Amino acid sequence: MWRGFDIVMAMAILIAVFPFLVLVAVVLFLSDPGPVFFAHRRIGYRGRYFHCLKFRTMKANGDTILRAHLESDEEARREWEAARKLRADPRVTPVGAVMRKLSIDEFPQLINVLMGDMSLVGPRPIVDDEVVHYGRHFEHYCLVRPGLTGLWQTSGRSDTSYQQRVAMDVSYVARKSLAFDTWLLCKTVPAVVFARGSY
Repeated sequence: MWRGFDIVMAMAILIAVFPFLVLVAVVLFLSDPGPVFFAHRRIGYRGRYFHCLKFRTMKANGDTILRAHLESDEEARREWEAARKLRADPRVTPVGAVMRKLSIDEFPQLINVLMGDMSLVGPRPIVDDEVVHYGRHFEHYCLVRPGLTGLWQTSGRSDTSYQQRVAMDVSYVARKSLAFDTWLLCKTVPAVVFARGSY
């Protein structure tokens, strides 16, 4: 039932926004020549790995830039260790910053939904280094497919602590239903428009 819902909705959204996505791809390439898409290994349903798709919003040598930045800035290093995010990320391109603010970079994940790697609604997909933050709750994360949006994404996102994010993921798994997913999808629209907790 959930899988059918995901397929129908993801296909409908992709068809509706396809011309816009082509425009985004062209702007991205012209502003910073290189790959338009970025595939990052994430942990999915039942702990299986998959490649999460995004529009590329960072410079091509992002890993090198991040490593040098964290080595030279202690405050940034503490921020990264606490949330795996930086408010002022030196890797992000100017166009990428706008796309991340409006969550435009995540539209390619609709392909992940069609492939069965992700769901429209669920916890955000995590990397290996984030498992330690989940502790014993990691098993809850693995019970559902990660999603494009979810309880955390519509409840403050990066303005919340990682502990709050884990608690929201556990709560979502316990409450998951088509009605709850539909409600979260509806909440996603104003959350994206007003860029709440997004950077």
